[in-house]
Amino acid sequence: MRKVWVLLFGNPGEQEGIYSIKVNEENLIVAFAEEDDATRYGLMLEAQDFFTPRVEAIDLEELEEFCQEYDYRLRVIEANELMTPPATNVEKTDWQREPSQAEIEAMRQQLERLLRWE
Repeated sequence: MRKVWVLLFGNPGEQEGIYSIKVNEENLIVAFAEEDDATRYGLMLEAQDFFTPRVEAIDLEELEEFCQEYDYRLRVIEANELMTPPATNVEKTDWQREPSQAEIEAMRQQLERLLRWE
């Protein structure tokens, strides 16, 4: 079981969001093969006045399933790759909008399954 590192925003157990970028009108979740690379990328986001992320390990297979279910593409940044954040950020993220209670519950359950260490 391969683990990758992702950036999460928001309060754990409440309204959380996973870091993604838009590429050609598609949502792309960015994951990192190495924790240090994820941490560095998060620091670069902070330097651009973006939200402070939390770095979390997630099972790659479960993340792939999550992406399929919610129509995201996935890009794993390998250890020998360099990626820098986009020059601009969105004004209001998806996790800041007011989702329905059903959306919140479904996403919470999915993220909880992803973050379990079993």
